[in-house]
Amino acid sequence: MSSYVGVVVSDPELHSQFTQVELRTLKSKFNSNKTLLDRFTVGDLPPVLAKLNAFSGTFDADEIKSVLDKSYPDADQEVDFETFLRAFLSVQARGVEKSGGSKGSSSFLKTSTTTVHHAINEAEKASYVSHVNSYLRDDPFLKSYLPIDPATNAFFDLVKDGVLLCKLINLAVPGTIDERAINTKKILNPWERNENLTLGLNSAKAIGCTVVNIGTQDIAEGRPYLVLGLISQIIKIQMLADLNFKKTPSLFQLVDDTQDAEELMGLAPEKVLLKWMNFHLKKAGYEKQVTNFSSDVKDGEAYAYLLNALAPEHSSHVALETKDPTERAKRVLEQAEKLDCKRYLSPKDIVDGSANLNLAFVAQIFQHRNGLTDDSSKSTSFAEMMTDDVETSREERCFRLWINSLGTATYVNNVFEDLRNGWVLLEVLDKVSPGSVNWKHANKPPIKMPFKKVENCNEVIKIGKELRFSLVNVAGNDIVQGNKKLLLAFLWQLMRYTMLQLLKNLRSHSQGKEIADADILNWANRKVKRVGRTSQADSFRDKNLSSGIFFLELLTAVEPRVVNWSLVTSGETEEDKKLNATYIISVARKLGCSIFLLPEDIIEVNQKMMLILAASIMYWSLQQQSDTESNVSEDAADEGDANSVTGEISNLSLDEASDSSPSGQDQDLVTKADEDEVDDGNNKDA
Repeated sequence: MSSYVGVVVSDPELHSQFTQVELRTLKSKFNSNKTLLDRFTVGDLPPVLAKLNAFSGTFDADEIKSVLDKSYPDADQEVDFETFLRAFLSVQARGVEKSGGSKGSSSFLKTSTTTVHHAINEAEKASYVSHVNSYLRDDPFLKSYLPIDPATNAFFDLVKDGVLLCKLINLAVPGTIDERAINTKKILNPWERNENLTLGLNSAKAIGCTVVNIGTQDIAEGRPYLVLGLISQIIKIQMLADLNFKKTPSLFQLVDDTQDAEELMGLAPEKVLLKWMNFHLKKAGYEKQVTNFSSDVKDGEAYAYLLNALAPEHSSHVALETKDPTERAKRVLEQAEKLDCKRYLSPKDIVDGSANLNLAFVAQIFQHRNGLTDDSSKSTSFAEMMTDDVETSREERCFRLWINSLGTATYVNNVFEDLRNGWVLLEVLDKVSPGSVNWKHANKPPIKMPFKKVENCNEVIKIGKELRFSLVNVAGNDIVQGNKKLLLAFLWQLMRYTMLQLLKNLRSHSQGKEIADADILNWANRKVKRVGRTSQADSFRDKNLSSGIFFLELLTAVEPRVVNWSLVTSGETEEDKKLNATYIISVARKLGCSIFLLPEDIIEVNQKMMLILAASIMYWSLQQQSDTESNVSEDAADEGDANSVTGEISNLSLDEASDSSPSGQDQDLVTKADEDEVDDGNNKDA
């Protein structure tokens, strides 16, 4: 696998305004229009730009023309790629003015993808550097590069090879990356560096980061605003890791009844943190309500009350009596240090209302002293609400992360709560099947009237049926009511549909024929067989898959250098299976597969996740063929099969695969399994 070479723009300043993902997308649009129009002129720009996702619904062609007329009065002027980019920036800048703000700063919640402004927050940078210096100072590989001086650009240089990114992800969610898959050498070649960055970005998505419009080349170039945006999300996930009921059951003390507890379980971690803070502030006699980590805490009063309530042994009325906000903030930080909270922000950061840094500060206080007593009877009572089995919890996690990776406008914190109004499902459907949603029929949140939610969910079911999902006896109200089995069955079909469409669209010679589950299994078996390996899978339910050997051999078949076989175990014991499964996931992500399964899914042979894993590897492999524009590939070399890839992918329709393939049983992965789930779900409701 060769390292990726990004789109190059001759003007460095213009180049710096775009991520590599944006450049590739815009280059593709430019080339297709230039080919279509033969002579691409300024007069052609308005309708072309109006169709771009960035301006859809914001500008029409006439409005774009009025923006461009000022800079490009000659409509007959021929457009080159750099002119196309400058025209894009002109319209984008007008869009920011139109919306009344700019989106240039890094964010804990989502990585900024706009390219209008690239100013970085030096205070945030210093805080993240301090975090890295503190938490990774003993790391065997990184300790020789630490501590980093926040006054220099050493932080951005260290990120470029991907090792720091991977290490931070494992700090946030331990075990996400098998560190055996990280290339750790003093000097990495471009291929090894690209592998690390690919592993890091795919793993970041797998823990809940939004990395839309960020490519490996952007991190390799050390672009500060993108690096800080991504690092901030990873650190946020680490700092808020304990703000859930499984890790901290005592959080149930924040509510009084079952309904409140259900609402609390559906909140984003930062909202739970605010609720926790207000819980203690109310007990301490603080009369205001804190609704954010910016303007509501910048005077330092809330912090003074909070720390006095949580740590009375260190309490002091000096902070409250101090009139100057900066001096009060200084006293607050001194008191926090007595709780062993490391100083990642300055008094100025508090006074300035830096939302990201204040959130991190409060999260750190929660980690060291949450002030909640262990009321076992109350915790046990509410814990009975959290009766999801392990598989249901894993599937919820997988689908939540997958949805967030799509770059939808709404961030999902809890599938079972956030999807009940139907809006997010409509956003996802519009992403995976563009044009399928009639937004005139959709009701945008906040939705107070229950029947409006039902209308959204009925539209979701209608579109699902148009996409040939198995939705027997399913109605929109089932989603509104939070029927977990039905919702998971729908999401599984949606994820499967997305992957099969990607595979179908990748092959220009597919002739419109659908790709079936059996095609993926046959392709995987043939791939492994062609490289002289002996493993074969009878189906995606084959218990032999639990050893991990088949998938490691498949990964080797599509890219010989990606698996280090000296690290592979026989997969006979449970421990060996776990080692192999963890390694498989990291190697697949390192290769370029965007996957969200856990090692347990492989060990237990979760049929659905096995299909998605194989399909993701297949998609990556075929994508390489497509990129090299090879008419006859290695995949076409199967002896005795005249149809080769075309036969494997294009000429097996759903019915043909079901009838003729030895693995045709996997065709029922959706139709039978999901109908069973639907029936079970409806019976349960009954």
